[in-house]
Amino acid sequence: MKSEMTGTINRRDYREMKKLNIRHLFLILLGNTLYALSVVMFILPNGLLSGGTTGMGITIDHYFGIPIEYFVLVFNGFMFLVGALVLGMKFALTTLVSSFYYPIILGVFKGIPALSHVTEDKMLATVCGGFLIGAGIGIVIRAGASTGGMDIPPLVLHKYFRIPVSVSLNAFDMLILVMQVIYNPPERVLYGILLVLVYTTVLDKVLMMGSTKTEVKIISSQVEEIRQAILAQVDRGVTMLYGEGGYRQERTQIVLSIVSNRELPQVEKLIRQIDPEAFMIVSRVTEVRGRGFSLSKHYGEEQKNGDAL
Repeated sequence: MKSEMTGTINRRDYREMKKLNIRHLFLILLGNTLYALSVVMFILPNGLLSGGTTGMGITIDHYFGIPIEYFVLVFNGFMFLVGALVLGMKFALTTLVSSFYYPIILGVFKGIPALSHVTEDKMLATVCGGFLIGAGIGIVIRAGASTGGMDIPPLVLHKYFRIPVSVSLNAFDMLILVMQVIYNPPERVLYGILLVLVYTTVLDKVLMMGSTKTEVKIISSQVEEIRQAILAQVDRGVTMLYGEGGYRQERTQIVLSIVSNRELPQVEKLIRQIDPEAFMIVSRVTEVRGRGFSLSKHYGEEQKNGDAL
């Protein structure tokens, strides 16, 4: 019986992983497509400065006349090898898609004349371009991959030194912008700096989007009723913690649960209905992984007994 249950769970996990991999592949392609669209629609037509591999490609194109997509293809191939060695083969396989898909789709979009005549307003192009680049890179990173090229060094630094991705990405982009300052007028340089600030800000927002949750700790004389209410009515797991009061030194139970931001008002209402004098601590959690969040819910005996979040 136990082996049959284990086999069922393994098959279910396999199906979930397969769906997850397809979803990740779709997000990687989507992110790179947005990035390429931004370059073709806003960056190149308006002569804007750019960071990353694209910025390096613009510089190489200016001095040597090598098309951007060709340079990006070669450079991404090199950085792919670095990513494979440092970040692992699993990461490298997803980066492989980005490293070659981005320059290909960039070349395809460059061959569509209508895309290069969207706007001649440099400020509008800077804001829209920055938004698309930040969204594109953010979507790819959230899928556990990279757009390749100069996106890989910040991930390496983050892995070994915990330097925020946006900080190191900003620093590298500034260096690449300096390379383009030499042959560009001051006004265009300022637009380039603004572009980097816009897309790094959007990148941070995309990386945090939808991942924040709320941690709720409840101290009450009605812990069992609260536990059952959260399990049955909110459909969230709970964990029972044991504490001791600092004044009377009485042992007490604490109900711990992780809920979505939308579910918080419902939880608060339930608790007030059960015990108006309940002591509740609400904290923001930046990320939660596990059953019910990054994995689908399983309604086994453990969940019924409330032993898992």
